[in-house]
Amino acid sequence: MLLMWVPLPISMHELGYVMLVISTPVFAYVAYPIFRAAWMALRNRSLNMDVMYAMGTGVAFVSSVMGTFGIILTHEFMFYDTAIMLASFLMLGRYLEARAKGRTSEAIKKLMGLRAKTATIIREGKEVEIPIEDVAVGDIVLVKPGAKVPVDGVVEAGESYVDEAMITGEPVPPQKTKGSRVVGGTINQNGVISVKAEKVGRETVLAQIIQLVEDAQGSKPPVQRIADTAVTYFIPVVLVIAALAFVIWFFVLHATLLFALTALISVLVVACPCALGLATPTAVTVGVGRGAELGILIRNGEALEVAEKVTTIIFDKTGTLTKGRPEVTDLVPVSTTASTLLLFAAAVEQNSQHPLAQAVVRSAKNRGVKIEPAEKFDTFGGKGVSAMVLGEEVLVGNRTFLLEKGIPVSPDVEARLAAFEEEGKTAVLVATSGAMAGAIAIADTAKETTPEAIRQLKAKGLTVIMVTGDNRRTAGAIARQIGIDRVIAEVLPQDKAAEVKALQEKGECVAFVGDGINDAPALAQADVGIAIGSGTDVAIESGDIVLIRDDLLDAVAALELSKKVMGRIKGNIFWAFAYNTALIPVGAGVLYPFFGITINPEIAAMAMAASSVTVVSLSLLLKSYIPDARKVR
Repeated sequence: MLLMWVPLPISMHELGYVMLVISTPVFAYVAYPIFRAAWMALRNRSLNMDVMYAMGTGVAFVSSVMGTFGIILTHEFMFYDTAIMLASFLMLGRYLEARAKGRTSEAIKKLMGLRAKTATIIREGKEVEIPIEDVAVGDIVLVKPGAKVPVDGVVEAGESYVDEAMITGEPVPPQKTKGSRVVGGTINQNGVISVKAEKVGRETVLAQIIQLVEDAQGSKPPVQRIADTAVTYFIPVVLVIAALAFVIWFFVLHATLLFALTALISVLVVACPCALGLATPTAVTVGVGRGAELGILIRNGEALEVAEKVTTIIFDKTGTLTKGRPEVTDLVPVSTTASTLLLFAAAVEQNSQHPLAQAVVRSAKNRGVKIEPAEKFDTFGGKGVSAMVLGEEVLVGNRTFLLEKGIPVSPDVEARLAAFEEEGKTAVLVATSGAMAGAIAIADTAKETTPEAIRQLKAKGLTVIMVTGDNRRTAGAIARQIGIDRVIAEVLPQDKAAEVKALQEKGECVAFVGDGINDAPALAQADVGIAIGSGTDVAIESGDIVLIRDDLLDAVAALELSKKVMGRIKGNIFWAFAYNTALIPVGAGVLYPFFGITINPEIAAMAMAASSVTVVSLSLLLKSYIPDARKVR
């Protein structure tokens, strides 16, 4: 169309044939992907954006051919350059979209880059380097300083600091000694360690994380279905508008056929809702990837949308709000010293697997107390245990146990026991040679960041509830320490789901936070299940969101991330519609009678590509997002 104003030694009629010969192979090459995609859509009885692309470029080229051969149209209607530029801009836009979308998957690439390619194993006393795929469960893997740990396993020999930041988010490398667990993909720092492989291939934590992130990035939240439905109605409406623009300009307003045809092509091109199709998936992909970098694994797009609507959040107590491992908090010696009291208690309790017994033993080891051997160990179900230690009979148990053995509990000790119970602590009484030796208070203490996490959730207007199988007094004591006002106590694990359902029936949108194992029914019942991981055991089936770190501030961060991603999706959808809404009337020539403003097909194609790039660019901004909960550390 531009060449028709350039003086040439040949007529426009002859020029038309030249342009046909030159442009046809170029157009066929550039536009082939567009027409192929449109044909596939029509075969599937679908009117999508590819059909609109094909109609816009096809009308321009066919009109040119008709003008060249004088079929209905004249040589004034040769749009060869427009058709080629239009197809080129469309393909350029697709290239930019593909490149931008490729950048949204960098989280997956980074995670896959953590995988070790080879492993050095010990076979017949020799070091043998083999591909990681050939490592089997039970192999002893040698990990040297600076090397990646290739498998999940247990340290058999050696000690070293291992950088686990890429998996758990912990900035300080923990020390690994014999018996410590290590995770594949982490980096050994300063020592040589031998690791017995327990999980290899797809069973490793890193492989599970990669799979979860891939699945989530391919999912769609419900808001995308709204956009998809809008597109199915939007395209027919645009086709009608394009047809009306042509009819009104040519038959009603008696504009030139050239102007009417230009309006038709411009509407078809500028109205293409490709940006709408990118609005949700790009934001979900980037958001899920960013979550993975922060140690927050999101199973699907629906979890993102529902998490934004949460009104009530329920926490399991043991292992979630608390450390899940009882610790000795107080020693109350009566007729002996604190060290001796702990010595006798630990000597007896080392024969028991009860969590309280193990807490006593750990405390003795941590305090450097030598644990003597015990003889004639005996258990009294639900009451206590007894044994001979250093020639003395030692009784360890509750108040009832000692009273049955004829050992009275003094008023002073009774007062301390009552105080311990008010604080949610469990008291273990110790007697030696028929006399009270003292008491040991044990409690499952709250995690360091729990109070701050609860404070932030309440500041966001959420109702925070603690549910536990503990008695009301113990549960109330823990709740007061961490700032929770509402407690549901003495609930069996299988009944936690019923508590969640009861709140849902009242219209609450409920998130349940648990350890991902014994809380599975409640996690499944909740609108959003948030499973606390441990860095070495990611129970991805248990929750909609899995937290790699054992830190409740990440639960707050997960809700903040979901709100941010959903806000970005809504913003993307707005901008996608804004482009179409603003430019369709311009393309149809509505402004031309008043301001002389219209839009050419080439400019329409550029605007369409710009809308897609704008949406993708806004999504990519999520890559640098840091939740407020992470800023307090």
